[in-house]
This record gives sequence, structure tokens and C-alpha cells, in this order.
Amino acid sequence: MTPEFIRSLLESAQIPAGIAELLSLLGATLFLLVLALLANFIAKRFIALIAHPVIAKTTIRWDDLLIEHNVLIRFSHIVPAAIVHFVGPTLFREYPDLTAVFNQLVNLYLIVIILLIIDAALNFFRALWERSPAGQRYPAKSFVQAAKLVINLIGLIFIISTLFGSPPFVLFSSLGAATAILLLIFKDAILGLVAGFQLSINNMVMVGDWIEMPARAADGDVIDVSLTTVKVENWDKTITTIPTYALISDSFKNWRGMQDTGGRRVKRAFHIDLRTLRFADEAQLEKFKRIRLLRPYLEAKLDEIQKYNEEVGDQISELINGRRLTNVGTFRAYCVAYLRQHPKVRQDLTLLVRQLAPGANGLPLEIYFFCNDTNWANYEDVQSDVFDHLLSILPEFGLSAFQSPSGADLEKAGSRLGQVIGEEASSL
Repeated sequence: MTPEFIRSLLESAQIPAGIAELLSLLGATLFLLVLALLANFIAKRFIALIAHPVIAKTTIRWDDLLIEHNVLIRFSHIVPAAIVHFVGPTLFREYPDLTAVFNQLVNLYLIVIILLIIDAALNFFRALWERSPAGQRYPAKSFVQAAKLVINLIGLIFIISTLFGSPPFVLFSSLGAATAILLLIFKDAILGLVAGFQLSINNMVMVGDWIEMPARAADGDVIDVSLTTVKVENWDKTITTIPTYALISDSFKNWRGMQDTGGRRVKRAFHIDLRTLRFADEAQLEKFKRIRLLRPYLEAKLDEIQKYNEEVGDQISELINGRRLTNVGTFRAYCVAYLRQHPKVRQDLTLLVRQLAPGANGLPLEIYFFCNDTNWANYEDVQSDVFDHLLSILPEFGLSAFQSPSGADLEKAGSRLGQVIGEEASSL
């Protein structure tokens, strides 16, 4: 369906030569476009009906990603370019200028298609990498985005050189003068690229990590790490977007160590009323001996105290000269024994019960251990159960928790004071 053939048909129909020539060119161009579209359709159907089913039936799984990311489909777009490239010069052999235009359009089209193919291939390799164990720890999204940015910039240079007919290296050499402008335009991308390399190489942040960054109001799980931003899903289900380079320039807390270790720390103190601290008398000691968890501690401690007191001799009658158990020390030993047998407490990590400096709110007794369940709700349940028990058992040791007086306490004290004053007045 050459222009000459179409023109001869039109001229035989008594159509003027000028109009016949124009219509013949339009007809030949339309024929070429229809032929290219038909070839593209056939190539796509071949891939969809033959290549994809063959890939889907194979036992290996990685080739399914070729279908998912449309790698083969994008190769089908090369077929119409080949049709135009080879058939066009034959159809328009008497129109070299038109052939040159078609060749330029084909070159531009091929550059775009090659960029799309590379984009699909990078997506394929990224998905393939992230399926591997290493890909779970080192996501490649930021690296793929950086590669796409560079490749598309190079593709843009080739497109411009094709449009203006100048060699690509001329445009590459002229980029030196535009470096400052490019740095300004792509500032975030460049900073993000550098930060992405640092984050990945140093294994600082990955998808699934729980991070805290108060300066950016971020406290939750990382759901995406890209070239320029890191997305954090906070516990209230809001999304905080942080520039990637901010994770390098600012400080943040990553809870991955806690998740990898499998132990979540409990560090909480409650305050004991200083007025309830005292030496344990015989009646209390007998009561303590009936507590199963305290028996090993009491047997060892009482033997140690007895040996020391025997060396003191007759001076043991003074409390200050001998050694004696205290109710708070025995309670502290009970706390340790209780945690040592608790099924939800990690015994291989730090576990201690210590006194902090006493103050206006009494004697702080700090409980420090690691829960073996890092799930937030379960962790809070374990922590609450432990402190429920320890606070409730304080009276068994003759102790009480310190609590600042409330309005009811002051009202009760005022009422009692009024009764005392009334009794004294009546006695007078």
C-alpha cells in the first residue's frame, strides 16, 4: 500500500493531483500505523496466551515476577518500532524527508521503550531480591529509585540529543555548567540517596522496625523506606513522613534490638512508706518462714547472721551491735525469688530489685527485669500482674506503699482533730 499505488487509484477517480498526493501520503501513513498497531497486538497476544502460561506452569517461582512486573509485555512494544523502521523506507522511498522524520520518531519511541523496559527489569530484580532472606533485612527500594533516577536522566539527555540532532556527549559535557542548578533541583534526592546508602550499609533502619523520633512526632513501625522519605505508621494509625537524610542528621531510637532479643524491659519503681521500715521480730520471722519462696533465702541469711552475732557476744542485746533481718530487705529478697520463678520473665537477661535514694515520697524500690513476650498488650499484662502481686503483698511484710494525702485524708484528719479538741474542751 505505497503512496504511488494510492495516488494512482485516486487520480483514476478524477481527483486533482495535489489532493491525490496528500491523500496518498495520509493513506500510506495510516496503513503503516495500522500495521504497527496490529503487530503490537499480535506480539502482546503471543506473550499473554503462550509465554505467560508457560511461565506460570513452571515449578520455579521467581519467573512469576516477570508476569507481575510486565517485563515481557514491555518488550512487545519494540515490534511496532521495528515495523516502522523496516517498512517505512520502502513505503516512502520517494520521500526521503518524511522517511527521516519517521526514523527520528522511531528513535525517540525506542528510547522511551528501553527506559520502560529497564524500569520493569529493575522492579523485577528488586522484587526478586526482597524475596531472599538478605532482602528482608536490606530492602533495595532506595537503591532502585536512585538507579531509575540516573537512568531516566541519561534517557532524557538522549531524547534531547535526538530531537536536536546533536551527539549525546555534547550534552553530557554541557552538564558541568548546569551542575549547580541540578544540585538545587535534586537536593532532596541526592541527600536521600547518600542517606539511603548509609542506612542500608550500617543496617540502621528497615521495614518493620519500631522507631521513636520525638523531633518528628514519629513513634511506630516503619512501613516504607524510599529514596527521599521514610514512612512510619504511628500507634494511633497516623502516618508520619520523615526525610531519609533526617535519620542520619538527627537522633532516633530503634527498638529492633528488643525485638531480636525477644525480651522487653520492665523498669518501674514503687515507693515504700519510710515509717513502716523496721527490724523483723521473732513473730515476723516465723511468718516469713511459712512463705515457700523465702525459705532458701532465710535459711542462708539466718545462718550468716547467727554466726556474726555469736562473734559479737554479750553486746548483742543492743540492736545496733548485731545483725538482724529487716522487713524491707526480706521483701526485696521475696521480689527477686518471685521473679526468678515467673514463667514470663527472661532469666538469662538482667534481673534485679534495688533501692533508689529515699526522698520526700518514701523509699523507691525499683523492679528491673525483661519480659519474654514483646507483644505490647501481653507485655503490659505481665507488667501489671507482677506489680499487682507485689503491691498487694506489702502488708504481709509489715510495709505500706507511700501515697500523698488526698482530700479525703485531709478531711478525715480534720474531723479527728475536731473530735480531739471537742473532747478536751468538754473535759475542762
